[in-house]
Amino acid sequence: IGEDVKPFTPGKAKEIVMSLQQPAVFCNMVGDWPALQWNAKYLSAMLDGKTIQFRLGLKTVDVVPQFETTCSYVKATLGEFLSWSCGQPSCLSGPFSCYEYSKYWAYADYKYIARIFEDKPEVFQDIRWSDFGFPGRSGKESTLWIGSEGANTPCHLDSYGCNLVLQVQGRKRWHLFPPGDTSFLYPTRIPYEESSIFSKVNVANPDLKHFPEFRNATAHVVTLSPGQVLLVPRHWWHYVESIDPITVSINSWIELDADHEARVEEAITRMLVCALKSAENPSDGDHWLNPTEVEATSHEINLQYLNKAVAVYFKCQKANVSEQPCSSS
Repeated sequence: IGEDVKPFTPGKAKEIVMSLQQPAVFCNMVGDWPALQWNAKYLSAMLDGKTIQFRLGLKTVDVVPQFETTCSYVKATLGEFLSWSCGQPSCLSGPFSCYEYSKYWAYADYKYIARIFEDKPEVFQDIRWSDFGFPGRSGKESTLWIGSEGANTPCHLDSYGCNLVLQVQGRKRWHLFPPGDTSFLYPTRIPYEESSIFSKVNVANPDLKHFPEFRNATAHVVTLSPGQVLLVPRHWWHYVESIDPITVSINSWIELDADHEARVEEAITRMLVCALKSAENPSDGDHWLNPTEVEATSHEINLQYLNKAVAVYFKCQKANVSEQPCSSS
């Protein structure tokens, strides 16, 4: 096959993404994407001194997962992050000065490209999900992740959609578990974040005394390298860690029809979690609310969420029914 011929047409790639029930790595699909140039140095120039928030965690591996509620946070430029990760003395002052590189990792995770580059919308076109059969989907619907060695996301599953992840710089190791392993992963909604169900197990260093069922879980381990795209199917659990000094990834969540029902479940969960916690102690929000879940909430707001989700769900059900030939149902 010639260099410029991709292994799958957009139509075939979309068919795979929408139907495959196993994780898969696409190779040779993004060779012509300008986003492959988006290494940390290039992004630093592009951000031009803009500060972004980094999450910092300890490199020492505990049996308890390092949830985002137990991490530290600093605002810094990408330049400051790069100097720190190279061990430059200029870091004795500045945002990373309290965090020794040998002891900590830093992660600018979950950065919406539409937000951080709102003044440079032309860069959205560097990312071309149209090659996977999603025309019009670009950086505008994508998220950026920049980490140092050891940076990780605790094991969780996403309630909505499936996930396409492009690795740009460095390698990341993904530990993936199928939906059928859910009970072996001891799922929890604390810390609460809409659309994320966390595992109580630190899958990189499991405490089998407390979580004996984890022995029954089957990890699918994938090391993702630059230029590869990983498909994470719906409801697959994943723990992700950076294994090179600097990693950059870009992802996009692809909406699925099943999300309408999941939104109703999430709205109910949100209501229950908030009701239980406010009954306990309304001011004690710190440990159960994930930092990404910043929106103030109330019973009133939660009811609106639930009503909206139910309305959309039924609207979708109706639309599906009217498309099908009438049956006895």
